[in-house]
Amino acid sequence: MSEVVVRPANVGEVNWIDAPYNRWAFRHVRELTRTARISRGDGPVRPLPDAPSDLTRLTFVHDGRPWTLREALDASRTDAYLVLHDGELITEAYFDGFRPDDTHLLMSVSKSLTSVLAGVYVGRRLIELDATVPEHVPGLRGTSWDGCTIEHLLAMRTGTDFDEDDYANPESAGCLIEEVSGYVQRTRHHLPADTPTWIRQLPNVRDHGGPFQYRSIITDVLAWVIESVGQGRFHELFGSEVWSRIGAEHDADIIVDQSGFPVAEGGICATARDLLRFGQMVLDDGRVEIGGTVEQVVPASWFGRIRDRQQDLIDAYASYADAAFPDACYRDMWWVDDPVSGIFSANGINGQHLTIHHPSRTVIAKLSVWPDRMDESAYALSHAATLALCAELTG
Repeated sequence: MSEVVVRPANVGEVNWIDAPYNRWAFRHVRELTRTARISRGDGPVRPLPDAPSDLTRLTFVHDGRPWTLREALDASRTDAYLVLHDGELITEAYFDGFRPDDTHLLMSVSKSLTSVLAGVYVGRRLIELDATVPEHVPGLRGTSWDGCTIEHLLAMRTGTDFDEDDYANPESAGCLIEEVSGYVQRTRHHLPADTPTWIRQLPNVRDHGGPFQYRSIITDVLAWVIESVGQGRFHELFGSEVWSRIGAEHDADIIVDQSGFPVAEGGICATARDLLRFGQMVLDDGRVEIGGTVEQVVPASWFGRIRDRQQDLIDAYASYADAAFPDACYRDMWWVDDPVSGIFSANGINGQHLTIHHPSRTVIAKLSVWPDRMDESAYALSHAATLALCAELTG
């Protein structure tokens, strides 16, 4: 039986991203750390036409046993599960007291949102994909980012020395960045003062342009490029260029470090319905229609890149690929299962997912709070449920 999640008595600035505190905290980030507001503006809200269908009884087989979708949602600690099919909201489910107007931490789904803002500036020729990072951010000349192109950032193919493979190791860079970026209260005072300082100091361990390796700080470098070319703060630029133009109903938030630098790699918070609206814009190749007015928010060519099969990217991703998706790759900070078919997703630790499925014209937003940051079994179950649902809708 679903129960309302109440504030734990001892949740605080140091422990809020850890279980069991995160179950409440992911819904209340602005109460626990520094955030900046991403404005929805004053434009009309994009309606989500309601055509309810009880999909929770959908059955599929995973790991040798039958599951219902509802069982999978419960097992993967879901807070919100929303499905848009052909532009209609066919499923909207909330759990444990989560509400439609509650914001939720998106974790690394934020990376994909950030890349879309980069796409806006690429379309205006303010960002050149073959330019190096220091060409757009002069303050990074003479650092390890010399020779690193924007394409290298977008595919996470830089040579950066940043260990994010073991979240269970509190000394790994993937954990230390939480203190530097302002996620949690600083306890290690030897760390860089802020994210830009760390970016300047990072060395390389190999040449840029090699194989894919997941490193969150690369997205923060992309955010620095965006702020430089956009001549503004990230939350203001994202609000004016994207969030205020998709018909969002609510403002979003983003965590910022003590210098005001945005946690673009994992700090955006939004409602599930607004995340779904963002996903519909992506599915529609950057177009948004509200009240009969159509606006091209992001160039269609930007999303066309994701569906352009590139063997070089597939080869760079090979050690991560699932045998079920031989053409899988990581491109423009999206996890691409099948580029030609247009099946890709934005994923974040603790169970955050935004799935774009072109064959069935479906967008799925799933917000969760796994107790462990990385739970391979919960991810595999969620992915299997998503594919089963989309297959049903395609059929």
